[in-house]
Amino acid sequence: MNTFTQKHAPNPALLGAFWFGIQMVWGALLGISLQSRSFEFYPHDAIRAYNALAIAGACVAAATQITAGIYSDRRRKNGSRRLEFYACGAVIGAAAVLWFYLAPDFRQLAAALLVLQLGLNIAIGPYQAAIPDFIEDLKLGGASAWMAALQSLGNVAGALAASFLKNAAAVGAAIAAVLLAGFAVTATHVRTLEPLVRTATPLRVTGVFIDLFISRALMYVGFYTLLGYLYFYVERLLPGDPKASVGELLVTFLTAAAIGAALAGRAARFDRRAVAAAGGCMFILALIAFLFSKNGPELFGAAMLAGIAWGVFLTADWILGCALLPRGSLATAMGVWNLALLVPQMLAPAIVGAVLGALNALQSPDAARIAFVVACLEVAAGVAWLRRLPAPGAENA
Repeated sequence: MNTFTQKHAPNPALLGAFWFGIQMVWGALLGISLQSRSFEFYPHDAIRAYNALAIAGACVAAATQITAGIYSDRRRKNGSRRLEFYACGAVIGAAAVLWFYLAPDFRQLAAALLVLQLGLNIAIGPYQAAIPDFIEDLKLGGASAWMAALQSLGNVAGALAASFLKNAAAVGAAIAAVLLAGFAVTATHVRTLEPLVRTATPLRVTGVFIDLFISRALMYVGFYTLLGYLYFYVERLLPGDPKASVGELLVTFLTAAAIGAALAGRAARFDRRAVAAAGGCMFILALIAFLFSKNGPELFGAAMLAGIAWGVFLTADWILGCALLPRGSLATAMGVWNLALLVPQMLAPAIVGAVLGALNALQSPDAARIAFVVACLEVAAGVAWLRRLPAPGAENA
């Protein structure tokens, strides 16, 4: 562990303010707006249109994060706090999210999404290195819980904006304003901090790194399957405005996730693999509950269970990443690690699309139910893979 006396104590809430803004974007787009705008332009083939957008956006995000992470680590060696990457991502992201909500046709919608993925992912890899850049190892658990909770709360804010603001320009403006405000808060705080002294080394892809990547990727494939097809499930099951219904479900899910993250903060000090696995098992139970839900109250109960489970996993996931990723190449490592989040954004619609295509069920009323069965299998595989990670204290063995 590196010891270093900060001139100003790092505050996880202030460091996480930009994360709140970033996650507000994704809470709005990935949970509601990408699906609803696909339905707007292609009402009879919305799942296919959504799949194409989700896969293309994730491809741009993956390439951008790796490139930005490598360049960020080079800048870090020369004393940079990585703030230039935060600023670039915030400005491009704010402009692109406005364009997304005002796009008059599908082509412009797709272009806006790709620019948005480009902009935000210039910032995300370098920004996620902020916690291990400034927080000492013994305090990573509390900081990780803050990041997981702010992620969930940001997603809640995005879901609320996308669901209940009726004017598209107002939705885009609200999200862009919060994104820029979050950047300003975090950047102001980072300028008062001195990074911990870490030895700069090239990224080495070890067996532990590979297992960490695979276990995370499998869990996120299941998560993005639920998130991506919930709109289509609710649209078939519940009467009324599906955007409002999905928004209410996501607020329930994400509020519960913040609670789960807070509850998992202390437990994750011990065996974070077990905490992550417990979250995954609870998430599987919630997916099964979704499958058997027949009305609103049952759906909301399933959403609450799923949210608590995901919050537990998120906290353990952050701690695993901060503990096991190499300190000397943090932004590069974070960029590669985040491929385990971005690749699932491509894989989830691709896998479900292939399964539905094989079953001739792309336009079937049961398409979303089939997607949830696939998600159960994906999360179960992720839980099983977690056992391959080293136990606490054995990371460097």
